[in-house]
Amino acid sequence: MSLVEITPQVSFSLAARATRPDYGRWAAQIRHTGGCAQPVHLKGRVTHLDPMTGEVLRHYSTSTEPDGVLRVACKTRRASRCPACAEIYRADTYQLVRAGLVGGKGVPDTVTAHPAAFVTLTAPSFGLVHTTRKTKAGKPAPCHARRDAGLCPHGKHLACTERHHADDPRLGEPLCGDCYDYSGQVLFNALAPELWRRFTLALRRRLAKSAGLTLTALKDALVISFAKVAEYQRRGVVHFHAVVRLDGPDGPASTPPGWATFNALDDAVDHAASAVQVSSPEAEGLLSRSFRWGRQLDVRPINASGELTDRAVAGYVAKYATKAAECVGTLDRRITSADDLNALPVREHARRLIAECLRLDGFEELADLRLGQWAHMLGFRGHFSTKSRRYSTTLGALRTARAEHQQRQAEELTTGRLPLFEEDTVLVISHWSYAGQGHTPGELFLSAALTGQTLPQSLHPTGRSTT
Repeated sequence: MSLVEITPQVSFSLAARATRPDYGRWAAQIRHTGGCAQPVHLKGRVTHLDPMTGEVLRHYSTSTEPDGVLRVACKTRRASRCPACAEIYRADTYQLVRAGLVGGKGVPDTVTAHPAAFVTLTAPSFGLVHTTRKTKAGKPAPCHARRDAGLCPHGKHLACTERHHADDPRLGEPLCGDCYDYSGQVLFNALAPELWRRFTLALRRRLAKSAGLTLTALKDALVISFAKVAEYQRRGVVHFHAVVRLDGPDGPASTPPGWATFNALDDAVDHAASAVQVSSPEAEGLLSRSFRWGRQLDVRPINASGELTDRAVAGYVAKYATKAAECVGTLDRRITSADDLNALPVREHARRLIAECLRLDGFEELADLRLGQWAHMLGFRGHFSTKSRRYSTTLGALRTARAEHQQRQAEELTTGRLPLFEEDTVLVISHWSYAGQGHTPGELFLSAALTGQTLPQSLHPTGRSTT
C-alpha cells in the first residue's frame, strides 16, 4: 500500500467504516472484488422461481447489504485507475498472446511450428528530444553530442552532452519546443490505426506476390494472424508491438504452405512497413500531411528456446495492455470544457500536445479524427490491444470462464447458500440500478489493507467519495 498522508478526513471515514456492525459483510464484498479501487455500486434484487410451481427458490436484495448496495469490480484495464482490475486484464492478455504461440485455450499445440515474428513499428521523428543512448560497449552515451549543431532559429542549442538516467524527467522533452512539430505528432497519433490497417493489407499483398498468387488465391493457402499492442514513447507518440504468425487456410489448426517461412514473413514485413503511408485531410489554412512508419523497424523470430521466447513476448505485450498516455505525463481522463489547460497536472510537452489537439479540433475537415475528444490521449483514438479473429481465444471467452467459476462464489456471498444444480431450470427475475462508484478516503485505505493492493496514483485518498 502506498505511503500517503493520513488526514483527519481520512481518519474519520476510516473509523466510521471499521466500527460499523456490518464491517465484516463490507470486507467480504471488498475481498470478492479483489481489492478494486473504484468498485461499482449496484442496488437491486434477484429472485429465482420454480417455473412449474411458482415457488420462490431463492431471493436476494441489496437492502440487507452495507449501505444498501452490492459492490462489483470496475474491470478497467488502466493500472493508473485500478491496479487490481488492470492486473486481471494483463493476465488475460498474457494468456491470450501466449496461447497463440504455444497452444492452449482452444488453440492446438502444433501452432508452435508455425512461423512467427515479433514486430515493432515505430513513429517518425517530429523533432529532437532528450533520450538515452548507449555505446557499442553498452555504456551510457551522450544524448545528442554534436560539435557543429549550432543554434536553432529560436536561439537554443541543438545538442545535449548529458548522459540521461532512465528516470530523468527531461526524457522525451524536445530540445526546442518551438521547433518541435506538434501538429505532425498529433496527426500521426490520430492516423496510426489507419496506417496499421494499410500495413496489414500490404503485408498480404507482398506474401501473395512472393508466392506467385493472387490475393484471392492466398486466402485458400494462408492466413495471417496477429495480436498487437500500442505503446507510448516518452515523447508522447504511439508505436506498435505485434506478434505476426503464418497459418494454413483453416487457421492455427492447419499447417502453412512450405513457402511460408520466417524469411518470407520478414521480407513481407520489411516491404509493407516502407510501402504504406496515410495522409491527413486538407483544411483551409492547413496543408495535408503524409505519414509513414519510422525508420526503426525490428523483426525478430519467436521460438521456445531462442532469444525471444513465447513467455517473454506475451509478458511484454501484456505489460503495455494496461498502460496508456498517462505513463508519459498526461491524464487518464478526458479533457472537459471546465478544465483550465494551464492548470492541468501534466508535463509541459504533454500540455502543448493537448493544446494542439484542441486547436486542430476546430477545423471542420478534421472532425472525423475527434482530436478534442481524444486530447487526453494526445490524439490516439485506437484500441490499445487488438488481435485478428483466428489468432487465439478472446478476452470475452476468458472472462466468461472466470465468471462461471466465480458464479458459485458470488451466489454464496450474496445468499449464504450453495448455488442451484446446473441441471435445474429456474425463472430468474431481477432488477438492478447504478448507485455510484468508488470508496470514501478511509475505505480506500481499508480496501488496500484487506487485499494487499497498491493505492492507484490517480485516486488520492484525500479525494471525494462517489458513494
